[in-house]
Amino acid sequence: MAENLPEAIPATMIAMGFDEPGGPEVFREEQRPVPVPGAGEVLIRTAFAGVNRPDVIQRRGFYPPPPGASPIPGLELAGEVVALGEGADGALLRRNVCALVAGGGYAGYCVAQADHCLAVPEGMPLAEAAAMPETLFTVWHNVFERGWAKEGETLLVHGGTSGIGSMAITLGKLFGLAVIVTCGSEEKCAAARRIGADLAINYRERDFVEETKAFTGGTGVEIVLDMVGGGYVPRNLECLAQDGRHVTIAALGGARAEINMGVLMRNRITMTGSTLRPRSNEFKALLAQEIRQNAWPFAEEGRLRPVMDRIFPLSDAGAAHARMEAGEHIGKIVLEV
Repeated sequence: MAENLPEAIPATMIAMGFDEPGGPEVFREEQRPVPVPGAGEVLIRTAFAGVNRPDVIQRRGFYPPPPGASPIPGLELAGEVVALGEGADGALLRRNVCALVAGGGYAGYCVAQADHCLAVPEGMPLAEAAAMPETLFTVWHNVFERGWAKEGETLLVHGGTSGIGSMAITLGKLFGLAVIVTCGSEEKCAAARRIGADLAINYRERDFVEETKAFTGGTGVEIVLDMVGGGYVPRNLECLAQDGRHVTIAALGGARAEINMGVLMRNRITMTGSTLRPRSNEFKALLAQEIRQNAWPFAEEGRLRPVMDRIFPLSDAGAAHARMEAGEHIGKIVLEV
């Protein structure tokens, strides 16, 4: 049973769902029961929810929620904690938080693990707070934990103006990295430079391997954060310096790649990758704790902010997904609930 469950919480809420996978048009509003927080959980009255590529893949029918997760899309949100489950930190009640969740963000209320929440700093709009957790947790884990990034190294990121790409630029610069990104237009390259990229390469017009080698004086980069996969992987390996690290977080260009193992051995390259959503609650709690200690102080100082693209009403979730699929966005798309 939930503790401190105020009478003002309704029995039902509006959520965005769909009957069958398909295009953005399959979204529809539906009435759902308001979830009740269990042990160690909090109930958040959603103000804004972030839109992410995994939401799109789920809507298409290729990324089902993990066991026990809400079938409602939405992996991040921000709002007020209005109820606590047994054992949840009482200090969170009535606090504005943003949270990483395994699903359920596209709704009026959402349950989150208490230790997956970050307190929203004073002065940070809730729309911006909702755009932080998914990209921040992903970039921190993959660039700094799996990629072992350290000050003075160079990071290559594909999709430089995506939510992940813009977060990688911002976080990388805060921790002393040089950041190279690839983008699909001169407009996006200019936006990436404004965000803080040291070099933005229009991959439609220039060879990113040659440009990366030229920028690094022929030595290559220490880390590649790859969301493309497929044919990009062997080219990424050409960009890596000796003892470089290749970190895969998506395979939008294909899940299979053919690589030259001689390059891998000769340059002592480490290849790794991860997905965040299916990881255990315990892992995500430890990740949140590390972010709280190392990265969140920059948010409290106002130096760590998401790049915002557009805010859509919750009822226009389909239009938000259409914008993401068209590749028109620069930064994060969020839904106002």
